[in-house]
Amino acid sequence: MSSRLNLMAPEVRNNPYPFYAELRRNTPVCQVDPGGFWAISRYEDILGVLKNSKSFSSAALRPLFRPQWLNHNPVEDSLLVQDPPVHARLRNLIQRAFTPTSLNRLEPLLRKTSEQLVQDMMPRRSVDIVTDFSLPIPATAICTLLGLDISRRMQFKRWGDVLATASSLPPGDLAGHEEVRTTVRDMEAYLRGVIEQRRRDLSDDLISTLLQGRVDGEALTDEELMSFLFLLLPAGTETTAHLLSFSALLLAEQPELLEQLRAQPELIPSFVEEVLRFEPPTHGLFRMTIEEVEVGGVRLPANAMVLLLVGAGNRDEGIFQEAEQFMLGRTGPQGLALGYGIHYCIGAALARLETRVALEALLPRIRRIKRTSESVQWNASFLVRGPTTLPVELVPA
Repeated sequence: MSSRLNLMAPEVRNNPYPFYAELRRNTPVCQVDPGGFWAISRYEDILGVLKNSKSFSSAALRPLFRPQWLNHNPVEDSLLVQDPPVHARLRNLIQRAFTPTSLNRLEPLLRKTSEQLVQDMMPRRSVDIVTDFSLPIPATAICTLLGLDISRRMQFKRWGDVLATASSLPPGDLAGHEEVRTTVRDMEAYLRGVIEQRRRDLSDDLISTLLQGRVDGEALTDEELMSFLFLLLPAGTETTAHLLSFSALLLAEQPELLEQLRAQPELIPSFVEEVLRFEPPTHGLFRMTIEEVEVGGVRLPANAMVLLLVGAGNRDEGIFQEAEQFMLGRTGPQGLALGYGIHYCIGAALARLETRVALEALLPRIRRIKRTSESVQWNASFLVRGPTTLPVELVPA
């Protein structure tokens, strides 16, 4: 029997932080199950890997997104799995679509959507924060940014959920394999139709902006654009949804925080930053060693899969004062929830905007958030962690 920590064990998934603390103390660079990945749990070691794209590759991770039974997956060519210099070219083209101007234009819609969701929830009082609030807000934002049909947002969510299973399905799960292949085909066919329509009739949306973008005279190819949309459509919904759900969970567990934010709404941005550190939606980042390299006094072989435990690094007591405490107004080092360096989250400003606006709509209407179930059902992923359901009672102000 393996003595390695199993990151997918229910008790770890439910509360990984005591296990992370033990790793930081005793084996900050070690192999974990399932998969035998090399897990890195200390902040400085994680930061060192993120800074070193020469020894730790993102591009080498492509097989993770296209197992042998999946002959095609646009995510394997996305910005997520590129190294310099290809990464720089793609990012320079794509980040032009995430300007402050484009995000400012989105804020009124986000506010209207958030206020409508709150209005719909309050008469019921007993709601599922995930499905009734956390998911619809980023899904609406992404659909609006891309100029997609908002009424299909739950279908896009289902597509993303299926694609997220591709790297973890066992070889014998033939039904699961076929579901992923079908999803790739359906999603690609839909997005190809959207791209072709935009070529004929440019609009004021992200896809049109990307079609017109140039760096040194070069545009995105159709394949590059497709790979970015395959990445953004699910990722842009999931991480922000988890951020909103964790915000609600913390406010339920610490009602004094809710009272403070109601009295001082100008503290909401600071609250969001501390949620990102304390309960980061992104819990892990993968890299692969290109050569033999040392991390934290441990020699890692070439071609080793490395899992950067962001959730552990964000509570490193050697970096953060009272790391296990939620501290509104915390100053000091930046957490790692949104990455670092060349792979810093391109949608970071959007995620912050969505969460701030959503909380500004919710908090004036409620006096308390009460959990109606002691247990939480968590998603199953190395990369992101969040509740799949969160039943609560909203107590009106």
